[in-house]
Amino acid sequence: MITHTTKPIVGLLPVALALMGNIFVAIIKFFGFTISGSGAMFSESVHSVADTVNQSLLLFGIRRSRRRPDEGFSYGYGKERFFWALISACGIFFLGAGVTVYHGIELLITKEMPELSPMVFIILFVSFVVESFTLFIAWRELKRSNVDRTFAEALLHGDPSTIAVLYEDGVAVLGVLVALVSLTLTVLTGNAIWDAVGSILVGLLLGVVAIILIQKNHKYLIGMNIPDEIRMRIIEILEADPTIDRVLDFKSSVLDVGIYHIKCEIEFNGSALMYEVAKRGELRDEYDSIRDDYSEFLKLVVGYFGRVPRLMGSHIDRLEKIVQKEIPEIRHIDIEIN
Repeated sequence: MITHTTKPIVGLLPVALALMGNIFVAIIKFFGFTISGSGAMFSESVHSVADTVNQSLLLFGIRRSRRRPDEGFSYGYGKERFFWALISACGIFFLGAGVTVYHGIELLITKEMPELSPMVFIILFVSFVVESFTLFIAWRELKRSNVDRTFAEALLHGDPSTIAVLYEDGVAVLGVLVALVSLTLTVLTGNAIWDAVGSILVGLLLGVVAIILIQKNHKYLIGMNIPDEIRMRIIEILEADPTIDRVLDFKSSVLDVGIYHIKCEIEFNGSALMYEVAKRGELRDEYDSIRDDYSEFLKLVVGYFGRVPRLMGSHIDRLEKIVQKEIPEIRHIDIEIN
């Protein structure tokens, strides 16, 4: 059985910490670029600025997504976080990847030699420590909010804001290592081409991450289905009820992180419902009082025909509560009779 607990709003902590970390790292990297003129340091500086801007957009999206439903948006504003995460990913691609690759190609042509000092390597080391810390926080938050999933499943179904930070900081750590290797090779060989290659590699890494994040948020925005294991469990709960023969036309969508909407049609077994009513003994007393009066019997039948829709409606309401009690993420559920 799948067990689910109500989860707090996720994504805020890793994004906030990543934002603060990247503001600091961007400042010291630009200082390193200023004193060295290194293309790799320039790429890393632009990389951190892009991450800072992107994480500001993610925080803005998280805040917007927490607004309550209103007359204009009955299901709330949850998808705002996916929209701003998409804008963030586009920013990584154009600002981060585009600018750094262009600058690296320019350095390949000019072959301008950077002025490298121990301070540049100290800056890279400090950046590595800070970005490794924010990467760890994002990884921990993703695991904490997806305790019933493997890490691979969490990457598929977890909060896009946390995943964006995870990818960005993962590439940031890798980018620092690339810059460190390229600058070390530049010092050892005296050849500026290694600095240019480092700049281009950092840009390409950013481009790959941006494409992954764009595809992920695109799925959420156009109405991605809920995870298969949850869908199967919901159908199992419904079809276990004797009044439901089978579930048809099951549809679902993710409205926000941990907020789902489902809609399905069911084949209702009216006979089973009436047998449940009969078990309560209500019909026995009425039968005894009218068994010799056909006109009263007709009135009873007509009365029960009028009660059937209400009985079915109340039974469906009970089933919806059962589903939502086991899977609290189902905030909106519509069960229709086929």
